[in-house]
Amino acid sequence: MKKRAVSLFAVAFLSVAMPLFAHHGTSVFDMKKTLTMKGVVTEWDWSNPHCLLQFDVKNEGGQVVHWIAETQNPANMVYRGWAKSSFKPGDEITVTLAPTKNGQPFGRINQVVLPNGKTLDAEGTDTTGTSGAPKSENYPKQ
Repeated sequence: MKKRAVSLFAVAFLSVAMPLFAHHGTSVFDMKKTLTMKGVVTEWDWSNPHCLLQFDVKNEGGQVVHWIAETQNPANMVYRGWAKSSFKPGDEITVTLAPTKNGQPFGRINQVVLPNGKTLDAEGTDTTGTSGAPKSENYPKQ
């Protein structure tokens, strides 16, 4: 009876936990490919579960394409030097991202270069170049 209760608990736990792992996967993105493009910020959504950067890019034909790109949650991005005030509509930026496999204008941000030349990295190391927490002077003001 005790083994059955433990088994039922394990099944119940896994049935709840598996969708959480699926949500945070990157299977929709082509992680082996990167696109770098210049665009103009239209909106910066600093919220959970992912921050979303929306920006417009002119394609080869001169048409404006509206892109949406995600990062991790705000708590993780603070350690990489990002803030709620990192972008404002009208900012001209250069975005490097992993695009979706289906070709839609959506991606996972790797890096953004701001109008002042500062680079914000979204993946890998934080702003200190280490895997630890940044020095206190690197915390952005929000």
